[in-house]
Amino acid sequence: MNKVLILCCTLTLAACSQSVTDYSREQPVLKLDKFFQGELTAWGVMHDWKGKQTQRFTAQLCGSWQGNFGDLYEVFQFSDGRTDTRHWHLTQDNDGSVTGTAGDVVGVAKGQLAGNSLFWQYTLRVPYKGDTLDVDVKDWMYLIDSENVINRSKLKKFGIKVGELTLAIQQQDITADCSAIKQQIAAQSE
Repeated sequence: MNKVLILCCTLTLAACSQSVTDYSREQPVLKLDKFFQGELTAWGVMHDWKGKQTQRFTAQLCGSWQGNFGDLYEVFQFSDGRTDTRHWHLTQDNDGSVTGTAGDVVGVAKGQLAGNSLFWQYTLRVPYKGDTLDVDVKDWMYLIDSENVINRSKLKKFGIKVGELTLAIQQQDITADCSAIKQQIAAQSE
């Protein structure tokens, strides 16, 4: 009886997991070099492991691309007054694979594009009680239309959920250069 129960639970869990290829036919197709181009604005909410809202934030983003290589600059303003910045170095390959590095990312972020979606995962070093904590992030991005992406992230430590993030990103001006946000990030890091 126990073996049957374990098999049923295993099959149920396997059936519930999603793969980015599940979205390969979804339209419009997400291309990072098209969506993350120029100025973007984002709004988001952080939840703790119990689902309780812990932070709200807004973010200004700006992206620029040269072929398959991109820079994405991010400035986050949190509801507690904290400001965080990130500069992603991204590579989007023709097969849809994506890699990225950033100052607060441990190692390399790796992911895959399919249809309107991107799934990628990485280890993020976050501020925690006057120190830092490395958490594993699983990020899902879904292109809603040509100007809007919804991002859902799960954060885990030792395989246990410690938080969740929901973020809406909207394109503002695809012709904008990123000099203003680069200056803001440089000033923040001084």
